[in-house]
Order: sequence, then C-alpha cells, then structure tokens
Amino acid sequence: MSDSIVLDLARNALLLAASLAGPMLLVALIVGLIISILQAVTQIQEQTLAFVPKLAAVAMVFLIGLPWMIQTAVRYTAELLRSIPNLAS
Repeated sequence: MSDSIVLDLARNALLLAASLAGPMLLVALIVGLIISILQAVTQIQEQTLAFVPKLAAVAMVFLIGLPWMIQTAVRYTAELLRSIPNLAS
C-alpha cells in the first residue's frame, strides 16, 4: 500500500466525518450566535439559556438528518470494504 493510497483513504474519511457533522455544527453555531445576540441585547447572562436551545436544535437536525447520515456512512463503508482487495495488491 503506497503513501498516496493511505492519504486518499484518510482524506475521504475526514471529508465524510466533516459532511456528517457539518449540518449539526452549523445549526449549533447559528443558534448560539442568535442566543448570544439576544443575551447581549437583554443583558441576561444565564448559561442554560444558551445551552438548551442549542441542544434542542442539534437534536432536531440529528433526528431529521439521521437517515441520510446512516445511508452515507453505510455507502462509504461498503465502498471501502469492496476496495480492500484492490488496496492489498
């Protein structure tokens, strides 16, 4: 197995991880920014006020995107397992 194959496998794995985690991280960022702006405007500095909405929004995105995430991960895993004989030679 050459270095380029290993780097390609690592790159593909990192891209998959980023594409699976990206939507949830983006929603957490947007909700956190909105809550922070509201806290700054109203001068309410409560920690749970920032945590609970982010948790709820990320959970909602996770539940909505779960079928797509599973399908993407299974497709990647099947492709990786199918390519093992080609990688060994």
